[in-house]
Amino acid sequence: MTVLEVYLGGGLVIAGAMIVLWVISLIIHDSSIVDPFWGPGFVLAAAWYAYQGPGEGPAVWLALLLASIWGVRLGGFLLWRNWGEGEDFRYANWRSEAGPKWWWYSFFKVYLLQGALMWIISVPLLMAQFNHRANLGPLEIMAVVLWLIGFSFEAGGDCQLARFKANPDNRGMVLNTGFWRFTRHPNYFGDAMQWWAFFLFALGAGGWWTFYAPLIMTVLLLKVSGVVMLEKTLVQTKPEYAEYIRRTPAFLPWFPKSN
Repeated sequence: MTVLEVYLGGGLVIAGAMIVLWVISLIIHDSSIVDPFWGPGFVLAAAWYAYQGPGEGPAVWLALLLASIWGVRLGGFLLWRNWGEGEDFRYANWRSEAGPKWWWYSFFKVYLLQGALMWIISVPLLMAQFNHRANLGPLEIMAVVLWLIGFSFEAGGDCQLARFKANPDNRGMVLNTGFWRFTRHPNYFGDAMQWWAFFLFALGAGGWWTFYAPLIMTVLLLKVSGVVMLEKTLVQTKPEYAEYIRRTPAFLPWFPKSN
């Protein structure tokens, strides 16, 4: 199969999964079930690309392994975090605004949109499966190092924040230790780094043009669904957060200001 044929097939796989999720959301009246599927959806696409693609060698399976670890961990974490919490306020607000139309409106605004983004951003995982190197080259080694850094920040940051929130004495306070001492959003930074790592795998297969995928992911994390949206709420709910913003880098880790 050609690259285009494999990619189009991956789009159909993602679309099918999103339709199933949409139907389930109508039954349980909770559109936020789409969030935990974000990571596993990429795993599903990567598995399809690996199954259909002609690539051979350790780089192909290593890219699939790292993408699977990233996606399954993220999906499992979001499922655990959101379990029993009800529908996320964003979807609840949209549901209220749309009224009776939400049943079909949600398909386009939530499921079709996220599915399209997933398909577009999954391109580096597609190209990684067309890597015919017999051995791991410098790009793949760099990719693994970058992925390990990103995974440490994302998984470590999520773990530290979960422990912090579990302590009732920390209610209303700001986490500024561990990974959170060096960046206000270690989980978003780590997520972005892993996608740049996937791009390096694609680059090793000649997919230099897939740079737009990690770029889109980084912009989403910084400007759309990540840093900007979250900090609007945190500044209002946590009095100490303004000082935390002044001292701590928003995204790229660095030492906090001393005064």
